[in-house]
Amino acid sequence: MDCRVCDSNDLEPVLDLGEQPWCNHFLKPEEAGHEPYYPLRVLRCRSCATAQLDYTVRKEVMFGDHTYLSGVTKSLSAHFRSVAEEVDRRFGAGRSDKAVLDIGSNDGTQLKHFQALGWDVLGVESSAGTARRANEAGVKTVNAFFNLPTLRSLGRRFDAINAAGVFFHLEELHSVTDAIREGLKDDGVFVVQFLYMKTIMENLAFDQVYHEHLLYYTLETIEVLLQRHGLSMFDAWLAPIHGGSIIGFVSHKGTRATSERLQELRRRESESGCNTAAAYHRFAQQVQEVKARDLAYLRAARAQGKRVFGFGAPVKGNTLLNFFGIGPDLIECLVEKNELRRGLVSPGMHIPLRMESDIDVPPDIYYVLAWNFKQEILANNRELLERGVEFYFPVDPQP
Repeated sequence: MDCRVCDSNDLEPVLDLGEQPWCNHFLKPEEAGHEPYYPLRVLRCRSCATAQLDYTVRKEVMFGDHTYLSGVTKSLSAHFRSVAEEVDRRFGAGRSDKAVLDIGSNDGTQLKHFQALGWDVLGVESSAGTARRANEAGVKTVNAFFNLPTLRSLGRRFDAINAAGVFFHLEELHSVTDAIREGLKDDGVFVVQFLYMKTIMENLAFDQVYHEHLLYYTLETIEVLLQRHGLSMFDAWLAPIHGGSIIGFVSHKGTRATSERLQELRRRESESGCNTAAAYHRFAQQVQEVKARDLAYLRAARAQGKRVFGFGAPVKGNTLLNFFGIGPDLIECLVEKNELRRGLVSPGMHIPLRMESDIDVPPDIYYVLAWNFKQEILANNRELLERGVEFYFPVDPQP
């Protein structure tokens, strides 16, 4: 294959997580065992250093309709609010005609915070059911895949364009990036929020590799893409959300000076060596060590007669469960808040999902798949902790 970013055909395999089902394909019990499997392998481009999957599950399969809702988690909504407030303070203060477009806007959680600050908002969301929820909540949302034709159909430009947790999903990467450039006003700002590969490697958060995530950016590699399309990042910071995400501010090339904090992030990234092949091979070895450790822990717990539930049913959790081979023999159920997943089972390992509100007797151990919301989970479950319920984090993000 050719590199998704720079078109080079000089790529090397660095992480193989085997054949896995599409991890957001939660199943009805009668569907279990009939789900398709796809390769889940990461390659590194030797030309531009971008990490990427070598297989694409079609966007219509993954994003035409799904059960993820961004508004379920309080800490994610709080993060979105802080982003909207910074964008408004720096680029929208005192203006009455400010407009923002959100790409992959989900249920409108991010845009609601912009609305509260007086922005004219528009979302583009590929999932039909999710777009309907957003419109019903008063957030104007177009049900479509965002690309250059979609942007042109809108017939307008924006002061701000936001892409939260979607810019690394893009099958039509170059069409989307062209659309962002074309849809951004001359003094506009593109806010790109993406999982930071440097932090993924530091946290050993390999479960953030799944079929929806086609690309795994660092500051160095995303700049290759942006520069190709006449854009450039001028400011960024590392936020704790999702275990470590870059919140980057991007403008038309040459229109804004680079901030000191972005320069410092770039310096730290360069010193870490995270873009090298050696760093990726070391990461792959460490992932195998985590697998051996956790399987030993869970088998010992079950041998002692302890009940283990999974806490949360995030998409990334299915990467971990399938790669480790963890099924109902080790984890009895996955406990979830999202009512859209009631009565379903996990793809691949077929662990049943139960609603948090239905749990009368807690387990001995919660194996926390939604580890990226660690602080919220611990704060919300102080009573269980005091009663001796153990919360085990297979990935423990650094503060």
